[in-house]
Amino acid sequence: MALLNRPTHQVVRVRRVSRETSTSWPGLVLAAAGALVAWSVHRLVPAVPMLTASVVLGIAVAHLPRIRTFVRGAARPGLSLAGRRLMRLGIVLLGLGLGLDQVLRLGWATVAMVVGVVAATFLGTLWLGRRLGLPGDQPLLIATGYSICGASAIGAVSEVSGSDEEDVASSVALVTLCGTLAIAVLPLFQGPLGLSDLAFGRWVGASVHDVGQVVATAQTAGPGALGEAVLVKLMRVALLAPLVAAVAFSVRARRRGVRTASGRRPAPVPLFVAGFLAAAALRATGVLPDAALEWAHTAQEALLAAALFGLGSAVHLPTLARTGGRAAVLGLGAWVVVAGVSYAGVALTV
Repeated sequence: MALLNRPTHQVVRVRRVSRETSTSWPGLVLAAAGALVAWSVHRLVPAVPMLTASVVLGIAVAHLPRIRTFVRGAARPGLSLAGRRLMRLGIVLLGLGLGLDQVLRLGWATVAMVVGVVAATFLGTLWLGRRLGLPGDQPLLIATGYSICGASAIGAVSEVSGSDEEDVASSVALVTLCGTLAIAVLPLFQGPLGLSDLAFGRWVGASVHDVGQVVATAQTAGPGALGEAVLVKLMRVALLAPLVAAVAFSVRARRRGVRTASGRRPAPVPLFVAGFLAAAALRATGVLPDAALEWAHTAQEALLAAALFGLGSAVHLPTLARTGGRAAVLGLGAWVVVAGVSYAGVALTV
């Protein structure tokens, strides 16, 4: 009786969620297994970030002869669900790792530098991607990944832009590849560029995409460089919420008057973005014990790893190869922009 008394769109939503859940468990189990394997790889080879391993494993599994039929068939609903829902939960928990008090200790000059790097990287990459004629939302997603925090940022923006799953997967693959290369390449430039350990750490934090990749790159210059890199990186992560909100408002403006399948207009700011901000505010109060923050970090890594495994499994290499040349040019161009602008910013503020 309670179900009958609900509005029609709520009944449809309940039925859709129930059906989605019942068909998703094979893919969710596979995503969880992929995250576990990625964690094991990271434990065995600490230089390989867990999230990077997750994407690579997802791509590999989707192309293995004996399992790819399962991945593209029975497991697809659950893997797609992991790429959306688990990504949102992971991004909310990412806010608990954002030490706003620590970030602000770097000073307003560094804050201005990071904002400038993010703006220049985002706008420059977006412009170049459109000039190169990359399809769909790839320019937007790649620009987001390079300027903020890699695959996590791509997942967040794709949620509000309604991007095609293949565009998301291709963008994640490119940004992950370039961020992984940075681990080996950037330390080679510390000496030639005359960067102190502190300056190198800030350069890494301002220019490398994923948090794990930042840690792997900066630790080569010692604990001082690592601390500076993480703080600058957290400052970039703090800009995720306003960027996603701006994209959401842009999408809302283009679709003014259009309602979703549930009969409601899309929210101006997504719920998971509000959750991210609420989590950051909660962390700033200092009421959470270290044990709780450590648990939240572990949960965040697990959720994002499962989500990125799901996104990686959507990569179709033959399709990716058709735009591979243009995507490689965009990746290289964006890399030059973010490295160059962040180096100039660090030189002016250190």
